[in-house]
Amino acid sequence: MFRQFAARLRVHARPRRSSFGTTSVTYNRPPPNLRSSFEPKPPLDVPAPSWNPWSDNFKGSFKTKILVQTLFYAVLITQAANWVDSTLFASTENDAPKYASPSELRAAIEKLQQTFPSQEVSTQTPTLCAQSARRRILTIPPRPIPSEFKVPITPYAGATSLEGHFSGYPSGSICLDMSRMDQILQINVEDSDLICQPGVRWDDLNQTLKDKGIPLFFPIDPGPGATIGGIVATGCSGSQSTAKGEWILNLTVVLPNGEVIKTRRRARKSAAGYDMTKLFIGSEGTLGIVTEATLRLAPVLPIKVAMAQFPDVGHAVSAVQEVLNTPYGPHVQCIELLDSNMMDALNSGGLIDKPYATKDTLFFKIQGDDPTIRLASKTIQAIVKKHGSSKFEFAATDEEAESIWQGRKYALTSTLSAYPDMKLWTTDVCVPVSKLPQLVYETKKDLAAAGLTHTIVGHVGDGNFHALLLFRDDKELELVSEAVHRLIHRALSMDGTCTGEHGVGVGKKDYLVEELGQGTVDLMWRVKQAVDPQNLFNPGKLYPDKKN
Repeated sequence: MFRQFAARLRVHARPRRSSFGTTSVTYNRPPPNLRSSFEPKPPLDVPAPSWNPWSDNFKGSFKTKILVQTLFYAVLITQAANWVDSTLFASTENDAPKYASPSELRAAIEKLQQTFPSQEVSTQTPTLCAQSARRRILTIPPRPIPSEFKVPITPYAGATSLEGHFSGYPSGSICLDMSRMDQILQINVEDSDLICQPGVRWDDLNQTLKDKGIPLFFPIDPGPGATIGGIVATGCSGSQSTAKGEWILNLTVVLPNGEVIKTRRRARKSAAGYDMTKLFIGSEGTLGIVTEATLRLAPVLPIKVAMAQFPDVGHAVSAVQEVLNTPYGPHVQCIELLDSNMMDALNSGGLIDKPYATKDTLFFKIQGDDPTIRLASKTIQAIVKKHGSSKFEFAATDEEAESIWQGRKYALTSTLSAYPDMKLWTTDVCVPVSKLPQLVYETKKDLAAAGLTHTIVGHVGDGNFHALLLFRDDKELELVSEAVHRLIHRALSMDGTCTGEHGVGVGKKDYLVEELGQGTVDLMWRVKQAVDPQNLFNPGKLYPDKKN
């Protein structure tokens, strides 16, 4: 091939007219005995291998030859395109976040110690998140230190959440303890609302209102010790879930860039733009740090407590639907389910005044004036009897009501006390109320088949129930994990949710795509990227891990 190419370049002698009018002959061919050092040696006559699809000796058919060449070029072009895309048009959206190195983390801590009083910044293990030092941030620097050094921030207050919300980031992070921001700043009795800081505990808040003689209360009642900041972060509700309403009116929030915003005014309703308050409810500290909240309050009404026991959990839950659909349904403040295992744990846990029959049980809180409560109680009694209730007990006095409701309050601690040699994994799901009987029945059947020790308690007024699964060792823990996985998929198949009030945290983020759809999850990520482009606020929580 090279010889043919060289032959084309040879120029034979040709006449050329000079500027003096005479004809001269120019020879471009070298003398016969002169060899140029640039002229290549004749190539060796080596036959091309038969497997080479570019060779004339290729043994395959012509179609095979073309197919192999096409595949080769396709792979080559694909690899080249990927290289160009990753090198010239690289996107950081799916890249792992780059956080502070150990030296940068130390520098950030030193700057925090210079910015704040020394007693407000702690690096000692006993005073970190697991055992709160109850530290308090007093001011915000003009340029946020975490943003400057790329140090993640994990907010913390009551430590009652159950899905790993306040666990630190592996590279090292700042634990922002909000528990001493626990002041009620303003009570507006005429408007039935108040303004408080995020470290206020909901039970302390209601006790303060009671002590002041104010006939109002905050209806959301999750686990004892939960704070307003955590309630906002997880979007939880509690046992009084049938008391419908929106109880968080507005929030004051510090954004990742240090800017302080207020989501809306104190009016009961507003149509002015996006409802930014709801953007932060359930965001689990990933979009901003709440520093103040305006809460709507409800009037305190007379309350009576009743208890009904059933032959099985299916009959118990079926009665709930009918009770809520009566004219007295709005007067039922709480409907709590405790299954037979939970009732047995209450009896053996030693935390209640008197033992109960070991049957699936419903606890009711009925609110209203005396005539309303009496009529509601009679209606409920008739309904539960129709659904197979073997016992209906109505508290005639406040002392009796406290004694009956005491069993519900001690559900978790009684389970732990009844099985002192075991550890506990608690999870929650929520489905439409009409699907709850099927969900509870199938779940109890599944847990029994798996041989798992468990108790169940539920806020059945809104289709939410909690499974408390116990285990002794890693083998049983694996069985518990598999059971939780099946429970969540069972709830999702019934148009339910993987969590009714615990939140997502690290424990349930892998279920969000199945529940919400990829498009919704992508939109959540875009909101996160816009508000917190460095992904510094509580990273690793809520959002499913991105797949490259």
